Amino acid sequence: MWSGPRTVSTALMRSFGNRPDTVVVDEPLYGYYLARTGIDHPGRDEVIASQPGDWRVALGQLTRSPLPAGRTVYYQKHMTHHLLPEIDRGALAGLTHAFLIRDPRQLLASYAKVRSEPTLADLGLEQQAEIFRAFGGPVIDSADILREPRQALEALCDALGIGFDPSMLSWPAGPRPTDGVWARYWYDNVWKSTGFGPSRPPSGGPLPASLEPLAAACEPFYEELRAQRLMR
Repeated sequence: MWSGPRTVSTALMRSFGNRPDTVVVDEPLYGYYLARTGIDHPGRDEVIASQPGDWRVALGQLTRSPLPAGRTVYYQKHMTHHLLPEIDRGALAGLTHAFLIRDPRQLLASYAKVRSEPTLADLGLEQQAEIFRAFGGPVIDSADILREPRQALEALCDALGIGFDPSMLSWPAGPRPTDGVWARYWYDNVWKSTGFGPSRPPSGGPLPASLEPLAAACEPFYEELRAQRLMR
């Protein structure tokens, strides 16, 4: 599942993690991304130490590791901006791909609260469109999930050929062993959640004028994917 930041991606990981047939992994390329870019995120050294330092090893674990007995679905939560240019896209060919999108103006209004000067690369929409062009796969909009969780998840599961499970609609509050070590910095709202909450516009007023050019740059990639979304 490829998404950018601030797209209910962690809640969707919770949803899949509540299925009895599913194993989840949380942002397996994050450590490599931080080490390679030098970007300073909360818990940076801890994140880097928690994951393979070589993208080849990380992707090998994602495509070749056997699932535990009784599990048939391997849900991988990926941030598309973690897919740096040197990572061989051909190594992704063994995976089934899906795409979680969000209106870029809403995404930016939310993301600007935690990073004042985001770039196009930070948001991952261009990389998301690149992966979609290469591999295809179902596209789901986070607004559709929040508005009609059951209908959206049924459509997604049907497109993936895995069958919907009602357990995906709610989960116990609190952390999970499958959460990345960065969860204590970022997952407070998800830890408090027990299901998908209602969609709410970002607070804080209109998008700052300084971010309007970035929103315009994001729009073509979002619209390309939005045209393929499951719920219309």
